[in-house]
Amino acid sequence: MSTAIVTGQPVPGSSLEGELRALGFDVRLAPDAAQAGTALAAVPAGQRVALVDAGFVGHTHALRLGLTDPRFAASAVPGAVSVQPAARETLTGALRDATEGPSAADSGTRAGTLTGVLADRVAERLTAAYGTDVHRPELGELVAAVPADPQARNEARQAVAAVDDEAIRLRTAVKARDGFFTTYCISPYSRYIARWCARRGLTPNQVTTASLITALIAAGCAATGTRPGFVAAGLLLLFSFVLDCTDGQLARYSLQYSTLGAWLDATFDRAKEYAYYAGLALGASAASGSGGGDDVWALALGAMVLQSCRHVVDFSFNEANHDATANTSPTAALSDKLDSVGWTVWVRRMIVLPIGERWALIAVLTALTTPRVTFIVLLIGCALAAAYTTAGRVLRSLTRRATRTDRAAQALAELSDSGPLSELLQRAVRGVPRHTAPAIAALGALVLVLATALSDYGSWWPVLGAAVYALTSAAAVSRPLKGPLDWLVPPVFRAAEYGTILLIAAKADVNGALPAAFGLVAAVAYHHYDTVYRIRGGTGAPPRWLVRAIGGHEGRTLVATVIAALLTNTDFTVALTVCAVAVALVVLVESIRYWVTAHRRGAPAVHDEGEPA
Repeated sequence: MSTAIVTGQPVPGSSLEGELRALGFDVRLAPDAAQAGTALAAVPAGQRVALVDAGFVGHTHALRLGLTDPRFAASAVPGAVSVQPAARETLTGALRDATEGPSAADSGTRAGTLTGVLADRVAERLTAAYGTDVHRPELGELVAAVPADPQARNEARQAVAAVDDEAIRLRTAVKARDGFFTTYCISPYSRYIARWCARRGLTPNQVTTASLITALIAAGCAATGTRPGFVAAGLLLLFSFVLDCTDGQLARYSLQYSTLGAWLDATFDRAKEYAYYAGLALGASAASGSGGGDDVWALALGAMVLQSCRHVVDFSFNEANHDATANTSPTAALSDKLDSVGWTVWVRRMIVLPIGERWALIAVLTALTTPRVTFIVLLIGCALAAAYTTAGRVLRSLTRRATRTDRAAQALAELSDSGPLSELLQRAVRGVPRHTAPAIAALGALVLVLATALSDYGSWWPVLGAAVYALTSAAAVSRPLKGPLDWLVPPVFRAAEYGTILLIAAKADVNGALPAAFGLVAAVAYHHYDTVYRIRGGTGAPPRWLVRAIGGHEGRTLVATVIAALLTNTDFTVALTVCAVAVALVVLVESIRYWVTAHRRGAPAVHDEGEPA
């Protein structure tokens, strides 16, 4: 429930009260400033409250943007200001200052006539006297004003009538930065689906869940291993992506942002894509059983590893430079210049193979070719995209004169996911030279991967490689990660851990080993994504007990190599399955508990526009 206090004398012919009620506000009238204070005191503490001038003239969507966005503690447009419960005390103080303080006395006006500018005065005092950050949305063509005389009021009303705010609302429901496929093949009609959902009371979380269910059905169709199943899978995957776009557009259209919604949207995207990989692999195996296909589990796992590592590169780079000072470089300047030329913008967005282009590629290849062809093309495309984006970010980092902050270093340390073994070994590797973390991490990863790739299943060489990797990974994070390329450390760790599990399972050469490895990597990747979304939401990484309980990246890698050396390939598959189930249960239970609890506590709403992934 929200309450709007309309201050000042009612204006004949005004529809303000009806507009506020349509936005979900309980409207209370306060003809003068004193009554506004009384009305504010009577509003229950747990409600959002808004002060709106009775003379306000503007679009309903301008009021919606200024008064109902849940992401901001306080927000305002000309003639209206709104605060969430956390900022109620500051609103009370700002209202008192605006009506009784020096600014009111200096104006030489009576309290009763002060209400014409009361909301604007309060918004100014919230920032100036109480340090409250007041969000002021960009209105563009939308009108929001408090006219001073009848002529100005008539002109403002004409300006309102000249602009279709519903068209603007639909247009701005689409993400400002998106891929070519999404922009031109999905958004032109998905925005209308979003409006249809909003008018029927559907929430973004419900649409997100529908998208997940559709993608899981698509994976099930792919798992049949038949051509009709593959065609149906491709079509359903595209429809799932339409719903995936719709949920974000519905959130923007109706301003239904939430912490839980942002987490569900991001998590379900990964779950949908990786479940579909598994469905394709199962379908290929089913076709293989009838003599029409082959086993592509290694390719499916490779695609998941590559895509997960690409995301970690994105996350690490963005966190390392989130609040860097002197954030300039010639490479960044060139990139901005290219983005100012129309056609280069779309070429560069397509090269990185964002989620729209990637899912369209997967859907078409699924329907027309085989799972093996689908995965091979996907791996080549993602590898080229990864090389392009990573090379550009390395160049930016090397040419950028910037000072990384403690916050950035802490985020990279949390993304590294170092466990108890690394904590123990860090005591023995003090004094590592500055800015050598990426090289040390890469050296350990190379030793580990080569030891695994060049030895037979059951060899102890991978165990030795894992021991070296544990030592070098501890050395890499023994100093704060503030170097220009230190953002490469987390993706190197991910590639080493995931790649080692893939190689060992492939060398086991027994049915079930690669699917078990797929499950383990999926469970660990979920933990790593969950870490990212917590950091992005401003809540910090998962608790240390969780990281220690699942061993950290170096501990899990060492365990995988040891059980491969000790057990037969069949027993190894069982052990890997047990590890996958155990890790999945621990991280899922803790993650779901955390996000549901945060949502119930009323954690600040977030909505991550981010890069198209």
